[in-house]
Amino acid sequence: MAKRKKVVHTKSSKILTYIAWILAILALCLTLLVGGYYFGYTKAKEDAKKQNIIEKEKRLAVLKKAEEATKYTQSSVNDRLKEVLKKESAYTELPKHEVLKNPEKEYSGAAHELDDASVSEMPYINRDIQATSKKARLAIIIDDVSITSHINAIKSLGIPITMSFLPPRAARPDSAKLAAKESFYMVHLPMEAQSFSKEEPFTLHTDDSQSVISKRIKELKKLFPRVHYINNHTGSKFTSDELAMNRLIFSLKKEGINFIDSRTSSQTKAPKVMSNFGLKYVARDVFLDHHADIPYIKEQIKVAIKLAKLHGNAIAIGHPHANTILALNESKKLLRDVELVYVNKLY
Repeated sequence: MAKRKKVVHTKSSKILTYIAWILAILALCLTLLVGGYYFGYTKAKEDAKKQNIIEKEKRLAVLKKAEEATKYTQSSVNDRLKEVLKKESAYTELPKHEVLKNPEKEYSGAAHELDDASVSEMPYINRDIQATSKKARLAIIIDDVSITSHINAIKSLGIPITMSFLPPRAARPDSAKLAAKESFYMVHLPMEAQSFSKEEPFTLHTDDSQSVISKRIKELKKLFPRVHYINNHTGSKFTSDELAMNRLIFSLKKEGINFIDSRTSSQTKAPKVMSNFGLKYVARDVFLDHHADIPYIKEQIKVAIKLAKLHGNAIAIGHPHANTILALNESKKLLRDVELVYVNKLY
């Protein structure tokens, strides 16, 4: 009996030993698992922390770059516009027989359009006040467009501006070709003034016959096939002559071209003549740059906006001066009060 008990005891000991080993192994595995998880979690946490730091640094770098870019944009917009405009008066090289005495003054600005300063301040057109829920419309015409730098400067504004091109001459042989590339344009037709500092080629005179004027308008249509609107360049004497204006409007109507009066004379006969032909009289409301300093131009832009709101629409005329372009750029926020449109949306 004693022997049997010893065998049973031995077997039990072995089983307990196996169980102990198994438990030890399981404990070791569990320890390794927990340790691995802990160390893995810690490493992952550290990696995540490092990644967050990297992402934060990246965001800060992006924000800093954006801030610098914004600062650059705000501080350099005028410089960049000036860069676009730096060749505004640099015309193509002239043939030897036509030399400009003052090439830097080849383009002079709005003052060359007027007989005297009072014309720029003459009474506004007598128009009805229109109360409307629609946004007032303003068309801005830039006269004297003739070279690539003018076009680039105007387009740099990113707003609808009606470009009115001068006919070609030796100093600007490509004006018609440049106009052809635009979806919409006008022609700035030279007309006789009371006094000229210099007369443009293609200028219409009060003593031109009907056949001469009609021929000139047909030639103009060949140069600018898609022209449907013209306004006068100078023309204080011509537009003040009723007979001359009758001849012009007759020829323009025949060719399907509309006339917009630049109002370079307080004695303009355009309203009467247009009425006689059963046509609507359309004219500029404001000269933007009779004086070429930025504060003055910005005030004139405000006047144009005010008149547009009063009458439902208005037309402002300016020129491709650097200061005019800069003033328009600086007035973009103000111009949001109206709908800027090409002149064909008004007339």
